[in-house]
Amino acid sequence: MISLVGDDPVLTEQIVDKALGKIIEGVFDGQNMVGSDGKTYPVPANYASKSKLVQGDILKLTIADDGSFLYKQIGPIPRKQVVGVLEQKDGHYFVTVDKKQYRVLLASVTYFKAKPGDQVSVNIPEDDSVNAEWAALEAAL
Repeated sequence: MISLVGDDPVLTEQIVDKALGKIIEGVFDGQNMVGSDGKTYPVPANYASKSKLVQGDILKLTIADDGSFLYKQIGPIPRKQVVGVLEQKDGHYFVTVDKKQYRVLLASVTYFKAKPGDQVSVNIPEDDSVNAEWAALEAAL
């Protein structure tokens, strides 16, 4: 890029911003990203499920000029895998691990074709599993 625009930092920054769109970093809360600007951005359930995002992971959101959102996981937090039982209550899915319930995304449950009562493995934050409300479904056992 320097060969095209020189090393003028202002011009370089403008070209990078124009090419990439608006970039926001934030923290995954289990179903959305809370941006560094304090706003909440919806993370597609299929992406969160496929990427096995864990509550606390750091994401980068690029908002393109056409308004499309592109998420990328840039800072996975340490996680641990545990086994629990899948339950459904009031239209939401939970996994119970040692009397603690973690919510899981419907997209993950349908992908693995899991049913209430099934034993499943989930990923939870390694350091903050007590306060975590969400888990990422790893597999139906």
